[in-house]
Amino acid sequence: MSSTTSNRIRVAILGASGYTGAELLRLLAHHPQIEITLLTADRHAGQELGAVFPHLAHLKVPRLIKIAEADWSKADVVFCCLPHGTTQEVIAALPRALKVVDLSADFRLADVDVYAKWYGHAHRAPDLQREAVYGLTELAREAVRRARLVAVPGCYPTAAQLPLVPLIEAKQIDADDIIIDAKSGMTGAGRALKEDMLFSEVAEGIHAYSVAKHRHAPEIEQGLSQAAGRPIVVNFTAHLMPMNRGILSSIYVRLANGTTPADLRATLVKRYAGEPFVRVVPEGVSPATRHVRGSNHVLIGVFADRLPRRAIVLSAEDNLVKGASGQAIQNMNLMCGIAETTGLAQEALFP
Repeated sequence: MSSTTSNRIRVAILGASGYTGAELLRLLAHHPQIEITLLTADRHAGQELGAVFPHLAHLKVPRLIKIAEADWSKADVVFCCLPHGTTQEVIAALPRALKVVDLSADFRLADVDVYAKWYGHAHRAPDLQREAVYGLTELAREAVRRARLVAVPGCYPTAAQLPLVPLIEAKQIDADDIIIDAKSGMTGAGRALKEDMLFSEVAEGIHAYSVAKHRHAPEIEQGLSQAAGRPIVVNFTAHLMPMNRGILSSIYVRLANGTTPADLRATLVKRYAGEPFVRVVPEGVSPATRHVRGSNHVLIGVFADRLPRRAIVLSAEDNLVKGASGQAIQNMNLMCGIAETTGLAQEALFP
């Protein structure tokens, strides 16, 4: 891999003016082995970063440019933070020598026909899709380590799959009876101006959206189906909360015969023992978004339901960190042979 004279890995961020781009810049600013050498933001091309993000004005980074102006010889790794549906062609045109970490949904679904059904157009880089690795780091560590192109999972799928995959693999729950009730902060909707995202439209309220047709559903089902070894369909509903960031997923499951909620907890504790960013909280403790805000951590809790043979599994994460930019850096570290936690040691912000 090429490097600067300081032996740092040179990073390009495409779509640096969005929330995930800003979060990448915040986290990478403290990464000891990274040099940010290229930033694109077509609408803000020609501007300094501080004009778009005043809180990052002190960073010594290049001026924002258009993608067409990029000199790829200045980069070793490219983070793509572009809108869904625009990334496939951009990545296909990149030099093969570059490692790519894509934060859009464009390479998350392995089946291009499933992608076309849910995103409304044919996949524009099917050959590249076959090469892409789905980067749910804790569950795909070795594949990520060997990858050139990693698709960073969506925020909801990360919060759902981390608790559910081990339980399905252990056959401790009925994989055909899963309800995922998930709630996200406003940043999950992106930074583009939308009328239904105005303060007066979302403050002091909560609403479900994309009911029975949310695009993260097939992504969740893809991972759970792989764990089960057969097709799985889940009941998934997303809700928008009047907060900036965070995801809380309440997952309702039916226990397999002879299995107890304590067994579920034991399986998750064993699976994530030693993991730096996933923690099963003590019995009786409910994970909360305020306990992960600004960090790359995921908290998981297990409760017995009042209904017989049922349990409630809770998970909390920051949608911009473990749900996007933090997991992207976690993947990049593995791809580049760096300690996985590098640049991600931030504790949660509280309150």
